[in-house]
Amino acid sequence: MEKEIVFVLLDDFADWEAAFLAPALRAGTMPGRPASYGVKYMTPDGRPVRSIGGLRAAADCDASALPEACAGLILVGGMQWQSEAAQRIVPLVGEALARGIVVGAICNAVSFMAAHGFLNGIRHTGNTLGMLQKWGGANYTGEALYEERQAVRDGNVVTANGTGQLEFTCECLLALAADTPEAIEASYKFNKEGFCKQ
Repeated sequence: MEKEIVFVLLDDFADWEAAFLAPALRAGTMPGRPASYGVKYMTPDGRPVRSIGGLRAAADCDASALPEACAGLILVGGMQWQSEAAQRIVPLVGEALARGIVVGAICNAVSFMAAHGFLNGIRHTGNTLGMLQKWGGANYTGEALYEERQAVRDGNVVTANGTGQLEFTCECLLALAADTPEAIEASYKFNKEGFCKQ
């Protein structure tokens, strides 16, 4: 059975935050490299959602359970991570962490993680420390483990701020062992620098 990475999308999700990671998993980190995982998209109720940019995305599954072949759970940021719909994702994150499944969160999805106490024992980043404290309230006690970086990987958890999509991609690929470290670094540099830098 092919291992799958599940991307969680809520209404008003950020178009750009999974735009490099999903293709790298499904089609290879660079042309000619092998694909490493299948990709599925999950929404809280299985209905289509729209991105901030108006892209309509259909769901492969709802949030009733993690698929059997799930090897990674990616929480794509956006504007609805404080909504009632987002609460349906809480038990899935807990299950993924308990099973040792890679969990990636970017932008406001990191703040969601803080609000539910998932960041308290790991090094992490986010949009700002102040935002994590505001969203997390008493549930967030991980201030000493916050790092002001684009993306941070600690064990099976990857966090990133809303402008760190390439760094997020790189750290998630490394956490998932989706390719060799050298190929992942080459992919990151290609997407970051293109052909402009010799």
